[in-house]
Amino acid sequence: MSDSKTIEKTYELAKERYSELGVDVDKAMKRLSKIAISLHCWQGDDVGGFESGDALSGGGIMATGTYPGKARTADELRADLDKALSLIPGKHRLNLHAMYAETKGNVERNELEPEHFTSWIDWAKANGLGMDFNGTFFSHPKADSGFTLASADEDIRTFWVEHGIVCRTIGAAMGKELGTPCVTNLWIADGYKDIPVDRKGPRERLKKSLDEIFAKQMNHRHLLDAVESKLFGIGSESYVVGSHEFYLSYAIENKTLLCLDAGHYHPTEVISDKISSVLTFLDEILLHVSRGVRWDSDHVVILSDELLAIAQEIVRGGYLDRVHIGLDFFDASINRIAAWAIGTRCMIKALLMALLEPIDKLREAESAGDYTTRLAMLEECKTLPFGAVWDYYCTKMDAPAGETWLDDVRTYERDVLSKRR
Repeated sequence: MSDSKTIEKTYELAKERYSELGVDVDKAMKRLSKIAISLHCWQGDDVGGFESGDALSGGGIMATGTYPGKARTADELRADLDKALSLIPGKHRLNLHAMYAETKGNVERNELEPEHFTSWIDWAKANGLGMDFNGTFFSHPKADSGFTLASADEDIRTFWVEHGIVCRTIGAAMGKELGTPCVTNLWIADGYKDIPVDRKGPRERLKKSLDEIFAKQMNHRHLLDAVESKLFGIGSESYVVGSHEFYLSYAIENKTLLCLDAGHYHPTEVISDKISSVLTFLDEILLHVSRGVRWDSDHVVILSDELLAIAQEIVRGGYLDRVHIGLDFFDASINRIAAWAIGTRCMIKALLMALLEPIDKLREAESAGDYTTRLAMLEECKTLPFGAVWDYYCTKMDAPAGETWLDDVRTYERDVLSKRR
């Protein structure tokens, strides 16, 4: 990697080139520095959690690979997150699942309290991070039937309603303690493997459950509720209760956030095209940015056309203050800290590229019906000296530039991860 003087020199040349197109690079970087990405804790331990030593099961969720060194305890997971965050420019957030509670005993999910997440909150506060939260409606004996909030068994349904209620209380406590709203997301895997006779009943029960969970009004300065859909899952290939249409309707009617997960739609669908549609009717949304190679396979995010399109839609639409960006992938075939670093850095790169577009010139051409200029400029933008700005931004944010971060990962793997058994 080039030294700091070379980075600064190439940056000045890049800045001059962007200036010719009317782009204020310093302004773009300043705006980027205020965007927080929510890192998902479950990349660090293959979506295992700390309830037991059993393998994850249920809900069609599976981390593939046996790369050594996964986190076995909350302290190890926090240490791994510390390392990952040191490789990522900017100040970000942690996205935590309920199954990562530290209960020091057997506490059922419908009995969880904020105190079971005290260490996580203290860690986030010490690092100046916000937190987001998720109920865990899978990998539990009461989810083995394939139904939770939509269950026809009233005892099972009530259990999961209670879990949803305590998760909101926990999320609100996180938001209040950390001084930034906690986006508390709700996703369930309820559905049928084969074609059902009754599609209506489960959806009516799910609506009833959601109404019960969200009945208590919470302070929006502490908690933002989100609901997440899915097209199908392993074991729910023919019918998923919480479809996109269901949750979009529910979010609009009840003024919750809608979570758009990049892997939860048909393989030919993209969430970049949905952002402006749903934000025409909703105040805010949540994104779970992932990469589906074969549908919802949750591969590490890369700087793909769709990732850039997501960032462009957020920036071009002026939605930066209305979109909460979280990541959702879990790859156990490579170094897990590297997976965090690669995915998050790519998300930030995409946002920077979008912020560096000569958007005024592009809009002017489009408004004038000059689609020739619009297309030509969009293509020319692809070879602008973005890399020089990215390296400079990393150094200014005290993060490694270029590929040098990989050396830190290898050192950590040798000194820490390799000693875990």
